[in-house]
Amino acid sequence: MKLKGARYAMSASLLAIAIGWGLPGYAQTAATEAEAETQDIIVTGSLIQRPNNTSVSPIVTLGEAAIKEAGTANLSDALNQIPSFTVGGNSATGGQGTGGRASINLHGLGTNRNLVLLDGRRLPASDINGNVDINILPDAIISGIDTITGGASAVYGSDAMSGVVNFKTIRSFDGIKLDLMDSFSEKGDANKFNASLAIGTNFAQERGHLIAAFTYSKQDPVNGSARSFFNDKTPSSFIGTGTFVPSATNAPNAAVVQGLFTSYGVTSTVSNLINLGFNNDGTLFTQNGALNYKGATNSNGYLIVGGNVRMPVGQQIQFLNSVKRKTAFVKADFDITPTLNIYSQFMYVDLTVNTESGGSLTQFPTLTTIPTTNPFIPANLGTILASRPNATAPFLWNARYVGIPDKNWDENFQVQQYLAGLKGEITSGWSFDVFTSYDQSVHDQTMHHAVLKSQVQRLLNAADGGASLCAGGFNPFGDSNARNLSDACEAFMTKDARSQERLSQTQVQGQVNGSLFDLGAGPVQLAVVAAYRKNTYSFSPDADLIATSGFAPGGNIEGVVNTLPVSKKSISVKELAGQIDIPLLADKPFVHELGIGGAARVSDYSVSGSITSYEFDARWSPTPNLLFRGSYQRAVRAPNIGELFSPPQGNQLVIGTPPGSLGDPCDVRSTARTGSSGAQVATLCVSQGVPSAVIGSYQFPTTATGQVVAGNIGLTPERATTYNLGFVFNAPRGSGLLGDFSISVDYYNIKIKDVISAVPGLTVLSKCFNLDGSNPSYSNANSYCSLISRDTSTGQILNVSTPYLNLGQLQTSGVEAQVHWGVPADFLASSGKLYIDTAVGWLNSYKVQLLPGAAFLDYTGVSVGGAGPGAVPPRATPEWKALTTFGYRSDALGVGLRWRYQSGMKDNSSVLTPNTASVGVGAYATWDMFANYKLTNAVELRGGVTNLFNKSLPFVASSQNGTDTALYDAIGRSFYVGIKAGF
Repeated sequence: MKLKGARYAMSASLLAIAIGWGLPGYAQTAATEAEAETQDIIVTGSLIQRPNNTSVSPIVTLGEAAIKEAGTANLSDALNQIPSFTVGGNSATGGQGTGGRASINLHGLGTNRNLVLLDGRRLPASDINGNVDINILPDAIISGIDTITGGASAVYGSDAMSGVVNFKTIRSFDGIKLDLMDSFSEKGDANKFNASLAIGTNFAQERGHLIAAFTYSKQDPVNGSARSFFNDKTPSSFIGTGTFVPSATNAPNAAVVQGLFTSYGVTSTVSNLINLGFNNDGTLFTQNGALNYKGATNSNGYLIVGGNVRMPVGQQIQFLNSVKRKTAFVKADFDITPTLNIYSQFMYVDLTVNTESGGSLTQFPTLTTIPTTNPFIPANLGTILASRPNATAPFLWNARYVGIPDKNWDENFQVQQYLAGLKGEITSGWSFDVFTSYDQSVHDQTMHHAVLKSQVQRLLNAADGGASLCAGGFNPFGDSNARNLSDACEAFMTKDARSQERLSQTQVQGQVNGSLFDLGAGPVQLAVVAAYRKNTYSFSPDADLIATSGFAPGGNIEGVVNTLPVSKKSISVKELAGQIDIPLLADKPFVHELGIGGAARVSDYSVSGSITSYEFDARWSPTPNLLFRGSYQRAVRAPNIGELFSPPQGNQLVIGTPPGSLGDPCDVRSTARTGSSGAQVATLCVSQGVPSAVIGSYQFPTTATGQVVAGNIGLTPERATTYNLGFVFNAPRGSGLLGDFSISVDYYNIKIKDVISAVPGLTVLSKCFNLDGSNPSYSNANSYCSLISRDTSTGQILNVSTPYLNLGQLQTSGVEAQVHWGVPADFLASSGKLYIDTAVGWLNSYKVQLLPGAAFLDYTGVSVGGAGPGAVPPRATPEWKALTTFGYRSDALGVGLRWRYQSGMKDNSSVLTPNTASVGVGAYATWDMFANYKLTNAVELRGGVTNLFNKSLPFVASSQNGTDTALYDAIGRSFYVGIKAGF
């Protein structure tokens, strides 16, 4: 079949090759017409292998040229510019040792509800929840990316609820390809370098093909201190001076406290339950109010915020992680006979991500204490301590370990995949393809400068302040003392904490394709697939991270919630699937083509049992240039290893600081306490564990608390219903105004039931304290309140339990449109064209039902800046998103501008606490500029500017750091240059 004759079929299948990639995709196709004349066009999203098969699922295609034009150093950032995608994990989401993985999130339905493939086969998983880190992909030989933006479980299996992303490699080439790119910000930082080399050869008279590809990339980190936006963000009350935390049940004498501050010249009243900090001269100050504070006010990491002494975490965070990646990819195939082909593939990835989150805190129980015998206790503090009813009792302290380098994590991922297969003809019209693969991922995590509570406690308890244990001992009283820590004491107090997780996946799959009969419009096609897959997981945390290390319920490492090991666990699945395509009419009046199809899949899981998915579809082309299509699908997702077997694991739950964020509802600054029901909330807080003596002044000291997530083997599969309805129009090719015009419009509607999710921690707090009407009696017996644990001596939240459950439902719907329009530009060059490509996404609805029978929460047009990469709801659900390219291209030159837009959003609090909603996020748009020039047929230069007009970061109230660096550009105006050469 000539490619020219198949142009419409291919265009319909690839959504008119739109989303800013249309013209490059068409140019590439035309350039390879001679080679493609005899090749079938196999459409992503279908098991049917017919040259004229058109997709009934919306498919967005990103071509190689468009990937380069995006000016990004990795594939995930290029994909995330497309309206179909919500930002999942990227290099700005790796704080607290979470890896900075690059994960994909279609329609905001979660990173593990879409399936990621390489040449139609599953990629290795990167974590316990089955997410795929696309950093492992061999981008040197990626020829394009197809994205199915609707459910595809019946065709591809579990996880494809929101769609499928299929990365396609080039089949063969003979020669060498070299590609280099370097980018940097106008401030001279944020450098990203990427180099790739591909070598290919054909041998044995074109019967064999061999390709080897190698990639090296490096990304420099960027710290919050390098951008003024973060100077005052996340004003933590954990400070380097250290603070004395009075006990409500053993409080110092009020008159003694007041008398001491009167001697400093303070005339205002000072509470005996307020945290007291330590000046370098041994005097005390009030942290809230900064009375008698003599330290830095806008330097050395300190800032006075609202009259209070704070150390903003925004200045300490590494908001863009350091990444180093090396990949090797080899694939080969050989025609044993004209009808039998053997193929193999090998992938190796070595990926190291460094994440950093600032100085360690004396945070999460059990906390260290300081005895009154400590020789470094300042005299003024000694006077306060002596006035307590139990004068000799140890006391609590808060501090940030400023004398120890910031805690950071090196996370090394080594991934290997081995694959071999055989394909060929069975008989005329029938073919087969069978393969087996094995992959493993070893994730070694090292937490550097981990502060050990047991060692700190030894130093604090020592009669000589620890001088006999390490040079100089440990003096935590005052910033200058805390920073003057000897190397010996730093080594004594810290360690490199090492943990390891291992994942593996075994796959065996066989597929048979063939023609059944012909109804007059073309052969009825059938595909049958049988598959087996097994996934295993194990986790060995450092001994000091587990609760049995001596500081239960927390671990022995400061500022980190405890975790537990996972012995080797596995799940397996056996699957049988079939797909049929039935052409009904062809070349009739008003019916250029009419066809229907369907697919079904039965999956038998070792833990959750058997589940069935299916789909029905139809397509109608009244003319060769117009296609109407629609499909109905029942998609499924079985629970993964993490959701089934994960033991109670601790991590951080970001709650923010009130009143700007939800925070701890018991905090006197919270809208729960300042609202009309403040007295009832206070009573609930006391019954929950906040001491009555401090309820009038209680403040939660930071922006995050502990969260405990646990698996559940009683989970059942999720079930989704998906509708797609749309059309594709390609104007007849010609020289007129619409001679190069195409448009596609598709409506999607996805409803998921029995959603597997950990109960959102912020939702637990909101519902317990009746912020949405869930606990009108303000009873501590409420089921949500039972998930909250507090330290009864201080009132602080210890952790919030968020177990995995089959909760409520997800519902989302919207319209996505793609338009390409090009006109000749002969006045510039004989081959010149001006073009506009645009992709627009309109979100009609995004709703979440947290529990069966509960009311749906409307998250349409809402910003959830503190959400994790795969969280539901996601970090942003703007009603409108668009990506538009205005460009010129000829055989030698290409230039253009790209406009990225998303509409304004309400803050998350408008859903959780609608009566006291925080400010939302305004509309956000950036412009990029790109250019490429062919020096010769073999050498091409490219360059560009991203965020051309240096659009500043927006304020995001629901984010811990006041913005969302994963979604918005925190770097500012940046430049990139690249060269591609082929030999």
